[in-house]
Amino acid sequence: MSFFVVINLVITDPSTSNGLLATGCCLLLLLQLPATFILLSRLLKGAKRVPPLLPRMTTPEQFGTVSIIVPTLNEADRISPCLRGLTQQGYEVREILVVDSDSTDGTPDLVKAAQKHDPRFRLLSDAPLPSGWVGRPWALHTGLMASSENSEWVLGIDADTQPRSGLVSALIASAESEGYDLLSLSPQFQLKSSGEWWLQPALLMTLLYRFDVAGVKPNPPERVMANGQCFLARREVLTALGGYEAAKGSFCDDVTLARYAASMGAQVGFFDGAKVIKVRMYEGMKETWQEWGRSLDLKDASTPSLLLLELWLLLVLQGLPLPVFVGSIAAFLQGETSLMFLLAFGLNGGLLIIRFALLFAVAPSYDRAASPQSWFFWLSPFADLPAVARIFLSASKRPTQWRGRLYHNN
Repeated sequence: MSFFVVINLVITDPSTSNGLLATGCCLLLLLQLPATFILLSRLLKGAKRVPPLLPRMTTPEQFGTVSIIVPTLNEADRISPCLRGLTQQGYEVREILVVDSDSTDGTPDLVKAAQKHDPRFRLLSDAPLPSGWVGRPWALHTGLMASSENSEWVLGIDADTQPRSGLVSALIASAESEGYDLLSLSPQFQLKSSGEWWLQPALLMTLLYRFDVAGVKPNPPERVMANGQCFLARREVLTALGGYEAAKGSFCDDVTLARYAASMGAQVGFFDGAKVIKVRMYEGMKETWQEWGRSLDLKDASTPSLLLLELWLLLVLQGLPLPVFVGSIAAFLQGETSLMFLLAFGLNGGLLIIRFALLFAVAPSYDRAASPQSWFFWLSPFADLPAVARIFLSASKRPTQWRGRLYHNN
């Protein structure tokens, strides 16, 4: 019997509900207490996290060490800031390979225009998508095969990002100083509509409840995090892994590749990049729900048991505390003061305090000055239950289309 049904019985018939309430509270505590200890142990690691990356000037030893790969498919409406940001990178960047998958919206023309001002740009077309491959890893793999063997590093950049000058130099310096073979960054998000500001932070929070924050030392391979929007890899390590083939059929290829690399002994890092790269991923609340929501479950990079563990953490730590706390207030006002009830009431109140504290912690990851609707960010905890439901929905089925491609036969 659910906790909400128990609360309803307490209100409507208190004389017969004491046992049911105690049972419901005990079950809730059994589910939430272990998860809370897991959450606290992860949050405590944040005290030792690496600080956010800052832009750096190119140093002589970095010259010509990086090949950048940008996969594109109908990105004309949002690629221009990315192209401008890449042009502003120093001469640590040997080449910028834009791998286009037969765009029909003028994306190649924008790349050709950028090439006139910066000869490092090269426009490539990938071959028809092979069976078993998803479009993004195929484009990245195509770029890797076409890139210069003289580049020590390969950097995958998404077309919806806005790199700041000094990004690439900072990435190389951090990877080398920390001894990482693969290093990716979490960006600063740019949102516009009130619906985006309400829903997107709640979806982002589903990652924080399942994994460590950016900048924390690497976890076991199955818990490594990564972000393909800005993903640096040592070329010799990436080629030894078979390029992007290990993640060829994954809709979360960044995490899949990073975890595979970690399992093979590579050193994988994930840092806070809010000061060096921004991203405008989706237009509006509906697109955010549809597009981002269906990849955040990370099921392609997880075992079934790990996925179930993560869904449990999400449900009891992010999805339930607010409705349980609000529902419990009614029972408390009716005079309910049993020990189990008060423990459940207090625990969920404490989890809500943690939730709002996390909201303040992630606030720098959002460009709130650029949008008058940004105050909806502070209401995002009220989107937690829908966000968790979205992850459960996504985890139950595999996508059949992505970015205009159909995958019925994959």
